Amino acid sequence: MTIVIFSVLLLGAVPIALVLALTALWYIQASGNTVLFDSYPQQLFSAVESYGLLAIPLFMLAGELMNEGGLTKRLIALARIFVGGFRGGLAYINLVANMMMAAIIGSAASQIAIMSRAMVPAMQQEGYSKSYSAAITAAGGLLSPIIPPSMLFVLFGVMAQVPIAEMFIAGILPGLLLGFTFFVTIAVVGLVQQYPRGEWPSRRQALHDLLMGLPALSIPLIIIGGILLGLATPTESAALASLAALLIGRFVYGDLRFGHLPLVLRRTAVNAGLVIMLIAAAGVFGWVVVYERLPQMAAAWIAALTTDPFLFLLLLIGVLLLVGMIIDGIAALILVVPILLPIAQEQFGISPYQFGVVVCLTLVMGLLTPPVGAGLFIASSMTGAPPLKIFRSLLPFLLATLVTLVLLAWQPWLTTGLIGR
Repeated sequence: MTIVIFSVLLLGAVPIALVLALTALWYIQASGNTVLFDSYPQQLFSAVESYGLLAIPLFMLAGELMNEGGLTKRLIALARIFVGGFRGGLAYINLVANMMMAAIIGSAASQIAIMSRAMVPAMQQEGYSKSYSAAITAAGGLLSPIIPPSMLFVLFGVMAQVPIAEMFIAGILPGLLLGFTFFVTIAVVGLVQQYPRGEWPSRRQALHDLLMGLPALSIPLIIIGGILLGLATPTESAALASLAALLIGRFVYGDLRFGHLPLVLRRTAVNAGLVIMLIAAAGVFGWVVVYERLPQMAAAWIAALTTDPFLFLLLLIGVLLLVGMIIDGIAALILVVPILLPIAQEQFGISPYQFGVVVCLTLVMGLLTPPVGAGLFIASSMTGAPPLKIFRSLLPFLLATLVTLVLLAWQPWLTTGLIGR
């Protein structure tokens, strides 16, 4: 009956945080074990009682300040220096700029919204279709969950009790690999569609864009460098990046006005509050899942299907693709990790870092796939292109992502090599 209540609430368009919290309450009442009501508030609070989760609103704030302070458009101009002259040059610029922004924002949905406003109009002016322009921008959002910093990695690190800094490092090679497969995809599509050759900026313009882009480029360097060199924790790096974005946007570029800060802080607080509320609600739902011994039952079922770690990960990718189509990535992550991570580690000997990267990338694909596809609708609302047309243009990039996922499942060193585990 609990599963029925969960399904009815979910399909009834009830916010996912309320679905999880109300389902947990229903289970306690239906089980007759009402003494668990006394632990309910404690479980809600303990789910968010983690220093690592403070990185989430701080990374959101850094992204908002960069967009408001003009740092985003300087990064786009910087990307033009390196890839602007190739056939389909603006598509490459879009991708490189997305890789830079992925190293700052950490949220796929936020990145799609920001980059859609910045890139799609420019691509349309140079002859690219609106749907293809929106598709490349949306595909760039897939880089956000694996190129550090990543909101999903922060959450996974807290849940799996692994160092968040090491999760970030584990995402570097997969992020570069996914970026490479996207470059190849753009090259093939550009040849087939005969998109126009871009123009290399003049030496004078390139020097100007380079000098203007270096302050903006310091933000991802602060975040990643601080973590890799052990100078700052991910949370401290996020705070430093927010401060740097504020100072650069105000005193270097002059685009940010202090009068804009209340609106920036309000947007950050609302978005972060939604995420934290979801984490708290999922905490009590996960508590019920563990109490019901669902991980042990799932382990027995999966062990009967295969004993090969690679096949297990392929099964996992298939299942999570379906889950991600229906449930938000953060909610799905909170639901599946308590059930599947113990199975991956104990039954198959899979590293939590490999598991985390594969799960996070698979779930975020749900942002771009119907029927829910929040990322599709964000890109559509920002550009005016129909969601189904964007999805059709996205198919080559989704295929490239699946190829990357298979490689990550097949070769564990792609995720564990840089951390030596």
